[in-house]
Amino acid sequence: MIRFGTSGWRGLISEDFTFANIRKIAAAIATHVKENPDFGASSPDYLQKRPGGPPNPPEVAIGFDGRFLSPEAAQEAAGVLAAQGIRVLLSNSEIPTPAVACAVTAKKLVGGLMITASHNSARYNGVKWMPFWGGQAPQEVTGELERRVELSGEHSIKILGSDPALRRSWIEPADFEALYVKQILSLLDVKAIKKARLKIGYDAMHGAGRLVFKPLASELGIETVALRDSRDVLFGGTPPEPSGGNLAELSQAVVRRRLDLGLASDGDADRFGIVDADGQWIAPDLVLGLVFDHLTSRRGQRGKAARSIMTSHFVDAVAKSHGLETRETPVGFKHIGELLRTGQYLLGGEESGGLSIAGHVPNKDGLLACLLVAEIAAYERKPLKNVLAALFKRVGHFHQKRLSIPFDGLRQSEEVMESLRSKPPLEIAGAAVWRIDETDGFKFILKDGSWLGLRVSGTGAYFRLYAEAQDPHRLEALVRCGRDLLKAGRYARAS
Repeated sequence: MIRFGTSGWRGLISEDFTFANIRKIAAAIATHVKENPDFGASSPDYLQKRPGGPPNPPEVAIGFDGRFLSPEAAQEAAGVLAAQGIRVLLSNSEIPTPAVACAVTAKKLVGGLMITASHNSARYNGVKWMPFWGGQAPQEVTGELERRVELSGEHSIKILGSDPALRRSWIEPADFEALYVKQILSLLDVKAIKKARLKIGYDAMHGAGRLVFKPLASELGIETVALRDSRDVLFGGTPPEPSGGNLAELSQAVVRRRLDLGLASDGDADRFGIVDADGQWIAPDLVLGLVFDHLTSRRGQRGKAARSIMTSHFVDAVAKSHGLETRETPVGFKHIGELLRTGQYLLGGEESGGLSIAGHVPNKDGLLACLLVAEIAAYERKPLKNVLAALFKRVGHFHQKRLSIPFDGLRQSEEVMESLRSKPPLEIAGAAVWRIDETDGFKFILKDGSWLGLRVSGTGAYFRLYAEAQDPHRLEALVRCGRDLLKAGRYARAS
C-alpha cells in the first residue's frame, strides 16, 4: 500500500520501492496533472494551443539523488509520463530536491517529481511530488494520488517505447544545476562572503548536494574541505541525516584544520547540519533564530516567521524582539510552504533541519540554509556560539532535544496515543500542564514556559519525543517524563 507521509512516499527497496510501484505513482501523477489544472499548472489554460500549432503539452521536471536505482527509477517514471502525453525534462545527473523545485517555478512547469528517500537509510528509496509552485504537495493532492494508485492496474499502464527519436521528442535531458546556483546566489550577500575568505568543511554525506556545493563555493570564494563527496549507495553505512551524532568526522575536521565552520546536507540536500568552529553541532532550532535575526538585523528584511509545532520557540522570541509575529503549523514543511507562498513570511523552518526564506521556493533547502549560516559567519567574524550567546542574552535561553523511539507496530502506537488522549498528565516534571495542543500528536505546554511534545513519526515506525526548557537540567527532567509517558501508554491496555 502506497501512503505519502509528511514529505513524500518512501519504501524498502525491492519490497515496496519497485519499478511496478514507480509506474503506478507516475501514472497517477499523469492523470492528476491532466484532470486538475488548478493543482497541476500555473494557469488553468496550460493546454491552450500554440498559434498555428498543436496543443502545448504539460511539462514536468524529474530529478533523482544518488541512491540505488534512483536514476533507473527516474527513467521509468519519465517513460510513463511521456506515454501519457506529458513532456519530461529529465535531469542529466543527480540533483538536490530544491533544485528540481527551482526548475519547476523558473520554467513554469506543471510540477516536479523527485526520486529520493531524503535522509532515510540506504534500504529505502521513494518519491516526492511538487506541484507548480515548487512546494511539497498538500494532503488533498497526495490523497488523490494514493486513491488513483489503489485503483490502477499494473498491466494497463503504458510506457514509452525505446524508439530513440520518439523518446527525444518527449524526454529531454536537462541541466538544473546552473539555474539553481544562480537562484541561491541571488539570495546571498555574495560580496560579504567573498570578502571574508571563509574556510569551510562541507560534508555531503554521499548525497546529491556534493555536485552543486562546489560551484556555489567557487562563486563565493569559499575554500572548501570536502568530506563524503562521492556517490555511495550505502552512504558509508550511516543514514544521510545531518544530525549531531552523524557529523563526528566533520566536527573533527573543523577543529583539526582550524576551519571557520562545518556544513552538511542530507541525501537530497533539503536538510542542513551546522558545526561551529569549535566542532560543536548547532541544533537546527537555534539556526532558525540565528538566520531570522541576521536577515532582519543585518539585511534589513521584514516579515513573519513560520515554524512547525514541535520546533523551538526560540525563533518566536527573536521575531518578537523585532516586533514581528510567528505562526505555528502542523509537522511537515508543506504547511510552512503554504505560508511562505503568501509573501508575508520572511522565514519558515522546522526542527528537523528544514528552512526556506522569502524570494525562494516554498520548499526546504539545506544548501541555502548552510550558505546563509556562512553569510552570518562572514558578517560576524566570530564563532556562532558567541553570536548565539549575545542573542540569548537579548531574548532568553532555550535548550531543546529531539529523540526517536521505535515502537513495535501500528496498534501499539495507536494505543499509546489513545492513552495520552484519555488520561493526559496534569503535571510533568514538577510543573503544572497549562495547555495541551493536539494539532499534531500532543504538545504539553507547562506553566513555567517549558514544553514536551510526543507524536508518531510520519516517516518511520517510531515515536518522536521533543522537549524544550530554559536550562539543561530541566530539559533532561522533561525527557525522562516523556519516556515514562510513552512506556506507560504502551502497557495501558494490558493493565
